[in-house]
Amino acid sequence: MARMTMIEALRSAMDVKLMDDPSVIVFGEDVGYFGGVFRCTAGLQARHGEERVFDTPINESAIVGLAVGMAAQGMRPCVEIQFADYVFPAYDQITQEAARLRHRSNEQFTCPLVVRMPTGGGIFGGQTHSQSPEALFTHVAGLKVVIPATPYDAKGLLISAIEDPDPVIFLEPKRIYNGPFFGDHSGKSVPWSSHPAGEVPEGHYTVPLGKAEIRRAGSDVTVLAYGTMVHVAEAAASEAGVDAEIIDLRTLLPLDVETIRTSVEKTGRCVVVHEATRTGGFGGELIAEVQEACFWHLRAPLLRVTGWDAPYPHAQEWDYFPSPARIARALVQVMGD
Repeated sequence: MARMTMIEALRSAMDVKLMDDPSVIVFGEDVGYFGGVFRCTAGLQARHGEERVFDTPINESAIVGLAVGMAAQGMRPCVEIQFADYVFPAYDQITQEAARLRHRSNEQFTCPLVVRMPTGGGIFGGQTHSQSPEALFTHVAGLKVVIPATPYDAKGLLISAIEDPDPVIFLEPKRIYNGPFFGDHSGKSVPWSSHPAGEVPEGHYTVPLGKAEIRRAGSDVTVLAYGTMVHVAEAAASEAGVDAEIIDLRTLLPLDVETIRTSVEKTGRCVVVHEATRTGGFGGELIAEVQEACFWHLRAPLLRVTGWDAPYPHAQEWDYFPSPARIARALVQVMGD
């Protein structure tokens, strides 16, 4: 075991797969010599060569289009879109080509492609560097959608994604790249913990796609969260003094409905938390799943705590985020209903 931040864990995952599988290739904007804007790929080009890790033009559609062709011919590309906000020129390639290739070819071809993207806010990147577009991908049959919350999961999930025969959208919450952080209205970041790194095996291991993790066992209310919001929900449960069971979904598509159902049947209450805007957000799908699967076990209305239905507010981003206080109020409310 070694102590790694999420950035280091992701780099380790790519390093492991570049070493053990010659079909794996890493490319994207500035991922080669510079090592990526967040340094996730730092040192990989020097270690594995310019033919395995290389830079591309600023052309997201071309990055993904090239990767789809490579994947169809037996390669396993792991490409980086510099910010999730930049993916929209490549959305056609992802949804019309990558997601459909297996079915459209009657399984003559598969598309073992990973598209990595830093997602969410927390770095004062403004409207074009802070969006959370996960719901746009969970609506697309043929994709898998992954969002890790810890360094251990980040590495294990990324290795599983690279080894998967189908395309995986791998969203990396940039706010927890170097450990979870609170924030205040002045923009000052305060770490939740003096130990931002986590214990991560140095070699090969996997975390299964499609399997949630119970981060905090409890009996009063189930909290469904992913990415950064897992850590915020843990702080909120302590603040509210509620015995909350916090489930880290880890994979949004396919969704681990069984773990969700088992928890909500036990607690009878559920609060859903995500950073993205409320309307059309993935929380609505989670609410529907819980309502359908657990209706007769519910003891209170289902609640959502989300970002605002507004363009990303650069100057007010710490108000925009679901905070421990906002989530704590929801937990207290659902316990009183």
